[in-house]
Amino acid sequence: MAIFKGAGVAIVTPFTQNNEVDYEKLGELIEYQIAKGTDSIVICGTTGEASTLTHEEHLECIRYTANKVAKRIPVIAGTGSNCTDTAIYLSKEAQGYGADALLVVTPYYNKATQKGLIAHFTAVAEAVTIPIILYNVPGRTGCNILPQTVAALVMNVKNIVGIKEASGNIAQVAEIMQLTEGKIDLYSGCDEMVVPVMSLGGIGVISVLSNIAPKETHDIAMKFLEGDFVGSRDLQLKLLPLINALFCEVNPIPVKKALNLMGFQVGGLRMPLTEMESANAERLVNEMNAVGFKTV
Repeated sequence: MAIFKGAGVAIVTPFTQNNEVDYEKLGELIEYQIAKGTDSIVICGTTGEASTLTHEEHLECIRYTANKVAKRIPVIAGTGSNCTDTAIYLSKEAQGYGADALLVVTPYYNKATQKGLIAHFTAVAEAVTIPIILYNVPGRTGCNILPQTVAALVMNVKNIVGIKEASGNIAQVAEIMQLTEGKIDLYSGCDEMVVPVMSLGGIGVISVLSNIAPKETHDIAMKFLEGDFVGSRDLQLKLLPLINALFCEVNPIPVKKALNLMGFQVGGLRMPLTEMESANAERLVNEMNAVGFKTV
């Protein structure tokens, strides 16, 4: 059974004026997401600025989220690292805190061979019992999981059950589904490609867009799953200019700006990320207004 179907929000990590994690605000964002129909909370992913959280903050965000959600929808914890031992440590702790599944990114910077990727993901999976979703985002990690490697992992490691595919390569997505015989929970990792990925057997998206448009992102996925392909496609295309604006600078710079423009007051970013350029911010405001998102 799939961990979730539909739209999982790759939720931001809000910060106070002192640049500390704002847990009260995180709780507000979680409640907003659940009220708007989000199908899963993904905590401490790329959008959550996990790379600049201390291990203590990282684990506390997972613990807090699991407790706040209280099994109303699945909580998926980002626990990947470029160090296998660290990924194992974070994964075991997240399971202990009550996470329903893990999102484990490919090792970054030091990267790995395909043999190394199999060893890495297998070691993490064997250290826990909850399901694991592989996270392939070579544009950020410099490391691509080849379809043959995905198939080897899914076919041979019981609790590796899914993949968040953010390579942007639809041919690679197709090959993954062919080699795994469809025995994988496929999630789009690109908001602009939800419909194309679902047309190949995907069951949803792990989304940046969901932070500001949870209902609409849920609807793109669920309309497709319910057979309303035209409605799903039309909503995808309607939101495409906004999606493009959300990625006109490196994620999560624009989406945090968007949330602040909507009045959520999620704070700033941790360096080396910096505030959005004024011209790009204007573009973001225009695209938000164009689809009915009021800005303050």
